[in-house]
Amino acid sequence: MAAARKHKRVAAAQPGFLHFKSDLEDISSDLKRRKRVNKNKKKNWNKYSDINDVEEFLDDVRLQERVTGGLISEKTDDSLFFVDTGAKEKDTKPLETTVKKGKHSKPLRIDLILQPDSHIPAPKDVLAFQQPNAKKQRRMAEKSAKLASMGVLPRREKLLKLRRAAAAAGVPVKERPVANNNPERGFYDLWSASSPETADPYYLEQTKKKLVKRPSKLNEKPSVLPAVEVIAPGGSYNPDFFSHQELLREAHEVEVKKLKAEEKLVRQLAVKEDTATEESTFKEQVEGLIEEQEMEPEHEQPDMAAEDSVTGPTATQEKKTERQRKREKAERIKELQRKAERQFIDRRQQLFQLRSIHASLKERELMTKRRQAQRKALQEAQKSMPRRLGRLKFQAPDLDVQLSNELASSLRGLKPEGSILKDRFKSLQKRNLIEPRERAKFKRKHKLKYTEKRAFREMK
Repeated sequence: MAAARKHKRVAAAQPGFLHFKSDLEDISSDLKRRKRVNKNKKKNWNKYSDINDVEEFLDDVRLQERVTGGLISEKTDDSLFFVDTGAKEKDTKPLETTVKKGKHSKPLRIDLILQPDSHIPAPKDVLAFQQPNAKKQRRMAEKSAKLASMGVLPRREKLLKLRRAAAAAGVPVKERPVANNNPERGFYDLWSASSPETADPYYLEQTKKKLVKRPSKLNEKPSVLPAVEVIAPGGSYNPDFFSHQELLREAHEVEVKKLKAEEKLVRQLAVKEDTATEESTFKEQVEGLIEEQEMEPEHEQPDMAAEDSVTGPTATQEKKTERQRKREKAERIKELQRKAERQFIDRRQQLFQLRSIHASLKERELMTKRRQAQRKALQEAQKSMPRRLGRLKFQAPDLDVQLSNELASSLRGLKPEGSILKDRFKSLQKRNLIEPRERAKFKRKHKLKYTEKRAFREMK
């Protein structure tokens, strides 16, 4: 506070500062001698601090700002003085004047009183300059400017550009339907039997005149397999010999695969047991009867003693000298230079290997095309295979095949095989229409409770 008062006093004592009030001229002479107190304590700051001179100075500055719009010492002579030519110059325009009988009446006294007498401009209304979501709009503008500098246009400008190109090419523009709130739109009788003539898609959809646009995915089948697969020729009631043998071979391969899978599972779960031999049986029988004494050779004892004697920390590496470090640095620089030269030589040698490089590139392109063809063939094959839709995998049903001795000689002796319901159910799973399922197991929630009735006890 003392430093601020000293600063104001120095500013007021400058020759360029003009006091607006006459009683402030001898402000320096009216200063009283301050009492010497201990200002290290906070309780003495306000008690013994005289700030009247500072307040008077600030009041004088505020008065000058209100009356003249700023400090008088900073004003120009033209704004403070004028040449009196006798004519009355009115800087301020009068307020609303009422015309009465051809005379211009003076403004009312109340209006003159209400006029502002301060030259200080009104404070800026911050709320008048605020905009909702200004920060978000600024970020969006910066992002759009950044995308425009990269050559990426927003969707609206792209559509406008396409429409301009279509108009320049002479392509007819699709007419939009008339809006519902358009007053020039035609009216119709709601209760009339005839259907109204309108092209509003929303109206057509709500009145079931136009179907909802179906997604293109609904028109695609989940599998390329037919709904009903025709059985092989060998499954006929009177099959050809070779066709029947081919069907038997397929069924045999399926059974062989199942048998191999079962054997593999048995091998994986089998417990490895060591079978007893004659030698192991003899060792088990004579165990504990013969005491074995292992004597260590004498020539190994000194070595063990030498190993035991080598104890203590290993020798630490000595600190390198400045000369050794410089030599290592020079060697590293030379090694880097040799590598750079070798890379340069290898790059020059590649110019003489253009034919081999071209051949390797062609071979790589052929390999890429071959892999693409294999991948495409695999994708086509997967279209006819069942996908994994649930936690269970699809299990193909068993082939309905009859052995050679089971073939019937006539339709009357033919035995029915398979089930139409199971066949349709498996077909739906194979065509990816439903997920593979298993029969639900009935689990009793509460245990059965048996009770003996009176009539049952009487029968005993």
